[in-house]
Amino acid sequence: MRRITTSDDTGERPGSTGGQRHPSTALRISARLACAAAAIAALSLLARESRENGRTGPPPGALAGDAPTVMSEAPKPFVPSVGVAVRPAVPTAMAAPRFRLDDPDVLEPARAEGTRIDPASGRREETLNQGAFPNIEAPYLRMTVGDTGQGDPTPGLFVTLVRRAADGPGLSVIRTGERGRLATKFGLIETLEATFSGPLDRVCTGFAGSAGAALRFEGWLCAPLGQAPEPRAVACALDALVPLAPGVPGFDGPRDPACRPAPDTRTGSLAVVGKRKNEAQVRRNTQARP
Repeated sequence: MRRITTSDDTGERPGSTGGQRHPSTALRISARLACAAAAIAALSLLARESRENGRTGPPPGALAGDAPTVMSEAPKPFVPSVGVAVRPAVPTAMAAPRFRLDDPDVLEPARAEGTRIDPASGRREETLNQGAFPNIEAPYLRMTVGDTGQGDPTPGLFVTLVRRAADGPGLSVIRTGERGRLATKFGLIETLEATFSGPLDRVCTGFAGSAGAALRFEGWLCAPLGQAPEPRAVACALDALVPLAPGVPGFDGPRDPACRPAPDTRTGSLAVVGKRKNEAQVRRNTQARP
């Protein structure tokens, strides 16, 4: 007869040993685990002793014959060095002022700020001040003279005034007025009426021009009592700009005699006679009164 196989017949027979592990296999696995645990414990103990002695032993997994690696010293903390920024020395001849305002008729002499030198191009510029902006009862003049070169872009007068006002005295241009041109000893210059704001508001006249091909000047003049200065006052302010050394190109033209007070040609005897005449006239008037 043909035998029919069922699912119950596919299992192992009770007498079969296929589902049981051999005793020797379990012993080998237990031995390996014990060796691995012992190796890990030995490496941990060696690393602890090496840290205490200041040196490291062979890294985990290294062979027994490898030379030990010496531990380097502990890195020192980074301390940033604070050094004082030292500017390069500027020759005295480069830093010395080159211009002044020759106006002996003013009550307050002009003040010269320190000379600025562009480290890239070596060009110099210096600023002269006369008066004070908050003192509205007196005129205020600020003028900057600097080196220029051929082909340099020339900004507009409004941009120049805004930049110069914010750079030095900390002012701002809040309003502009009429533009114009003015004849001076340097030729025709550009002018612009502008209102500067700071501790107070003052109406001034800004100006810009060239003294020869190598120098350019720019600035503004404010008249007393908040009024705009007369064109003649601006021309005379520029007429007073003179170099300290002779022979500077651009300053060869004659100065305007109308900007300087006429010399006193009176002698001592004439002055005494005039005084006596005035005293005599006053005496006669006093005697003629009833």
